[in-house]
Amino acid sequence: MPGDDLPERPRIDDGFVENLLTELDERGGSDDPVGFVAVGDGSDADLEYLTGFDGPEREYAFVRVADERVLCAPEGYTERARRQFDGRVATESLRAPPGERAAAVLDDALTGPNADAVVLTPATIPHDAAVYLERAGYGLRSTNAVRAARATKSADERGAIRAVQRAGIGAVRHAESILAAADVADGGLRWRDEPLTAERLRREIDADLARRGVRGAGNTVVSAGATTPDGDASEPESAIRRAEPIRIEVAPQGPHGYHGACARTFAVDSDGGWERRAYVAVEAALDAALGEVEPGVDAATVAREADAEVAAFGFDPGGQSARGPLATVHGIGLSARERPFASGAELRPGTVLAVAPSVVDPDEGCVRLGAAVVVTEDGYETVGDGEPSFAPRRGK
Repeated sequence: MPGDDLPERPRIDDGFVENLLTELDERGGSDDPVGFVAVGDGSDADLEYLTGFDGPEREYAFVRVADERVLCAPEGYTERARRQFDGRVATESLRAPPGERAAAVLDDALTGPNADAVVLTPATIPHDAAVYLERAGYGLRSTNAVRAARATKSADERGAIRAVQRAGIGAVRHAESILAAADVADGGLRWRDEPLTAERLRREIDADLARRGVRGAGNTVVSAGATTPDGDASEPESAIRRAEPIRIEVAPQGPHGYHGACARTFAVDSDGGWERRAYVAVEAALDAALGEVEPGVDAATVAREADAEVAAFGFDPGGQSARGPLATVHGIGLSARERPFASGAELRPGTVLAVAPSVVDPDEGCVRLGAAVVVTEDGYETVGDGEPSFAPRRGK
């Protein structure tokens, strides 16, 4: 059945521990931290990475001290936490603030408060949690160990991303087959005797994702023809027109929390105008960018290569969407868009990237083409399969 090959949520802490221990070794000194505390809610991808816990939109705490991992789950969620978290679930003082509960876990591990103890926390720890820890006598020091660990993916994480990527590509193929089967009437597309709009196509994609065991997670984009200043379709409820570029992007999320990323552009019955020339440009830009992907290369170098190739074809690279700039390079993982971004981040084996050059023209539309890749020891491997096509193909 669809979705049967989707793996369970990877349980990962090793990368974080490795980065944390490295940081501790580099710092040394008599004030070595005695533990690590993170506080957040179910929307915090760093906390999800550390715990595997699908938590609510209420704050809870994770504590790592000595060889123990402790989750201070919120009231009403202790049974779920026990199913999903592979450490100890603290059930004491369930109604107390998470910072206070984290301090109590530290006290127990140290057999009492220690006024000289230093605790590492992410820079994003909520202010009230920091205050509780400081009042308990702990000095706080920020660390980027979690962020550094999430930048490279374990084999289990890569497997989770590959599975959801297959589902995403399958849903885009479903959309491609709809476009291929559509009729042209009065310059607009019709499918199953009704106008085929960008919104209708988006709903079809999300329904197909659900059949494959993943969800669109609000990340599915279908934009056809002329764009508004933010790069989205100007008339999403109008029928898609013959020959206009149809940008489709999905970043579905699997039940394990990990995302995929697929960007395609199609045109029905194109006459080889602006849309075709822009597609050739982004296709060449994608090839050029992927040629730069290898360990030690700055992610910004990959983005610059793509932009330079687009510019060589006479187009302005990049563009804007309602979600912000159309990033040419970004990481994929528990967030649809995460580090490394094209801002001085060195690629490492295990990094999973979305690379997607684009061209946006307010009068013509948006053309975008992307690939998801995992950085290997000597280059990269594509995540997912299938060759993109500008003209929609049937039965894909």
